[in-house]
Amino acid sequence: MGFYMRNERNRARFAEEALEGGENSLIFGRNAVMELIRSGRSVDKIFIATGEREGSITVIAAEAKARGIPVVDIDRKKLDRMANGLNHQGVCASAAEKEYVTIEEILGIAAERGEPPFVVVADGVEDPHNLGAIIRCAEGAGAHGIIIPKRRSVGVTATVARASAGAVEHMAIARVTNIPSAIDELKESGLWIYGAEADGAAYYDTDMTGAAAIVLGSEGKGISRLVREKCDFVVSIPMYGKVNSFNVSTAAAVLLLEAAKQRHKSQR
Repeated sequence: MGFYMRNERNRARFAEEALEGGENSLIFGRNAVMELIRSGRSVDKIFIATGEREGSITVIAAEAKARGIPVVDIDRKKLDRMANGLNHQGVCASAAEKEYVTIEEILGIAAERGEPPFVVVADGVEDPHNLGAIIRCAEGAGAHGIIIPKRRSVGVTATVARASAGAVEHMAIARVTNIPSAIDELKESGLWIYGAEADGAAYYDTDMTGAAAIVLGSEGKGISRLVREKCDFVVSIPMYGKVNSFNVSTAAAVLLLEAAKQRHKSQR
């Protein structure tokens, strides 16, 4: 049963347990916490800064209570310490670590929806804000999942979750040992591979309907040589100003929404 825990001793104990970390992850920010609650993922408890009982915080507390999630009042200074510099907006959730899925499971999601697979491959994105933004773009464009590498890449952290504005709770994410091998698996399942690089064909002149995976490179080096060699097509975003490229998350928005537009037009 959901409840507000106001006992000072319990409040301090739960805060210290959260600070110790354990096997749980901490999610900060109002949108991120609300999407976490709505996703159905196991949530241990919600921490709300003492005195924060207005606007969307009230909605979060009510939603948590309805789902039987304990809501704990916590001193703002302790919440600041838990957030370690993140803008927590007065709320934090302690939840089980997000479970990564397999590539097979991502393809299974597409099959369940009766749609050709639409996958995003992030080849070495290291900035958590970029990965979070890419996840948000992918979810908004209707992608079935994202593949990230275990090495030389950020995982799904609290910063990533917050940057995604909660979209991470609705996106299947596979974390693989080897991106080239993952691409081989996608190819064996009938997907065409589109690499995003500056010297490719204009994205709006490229057919991205059907089963497709769009590969985005790292912030500094772009797509690795081995990964590029496995791409069936290389696409780019023509630039008309003085800068020669977009940030990877901005490029993701452009490419994924173009692919989504083409896919939905072809299904009419």
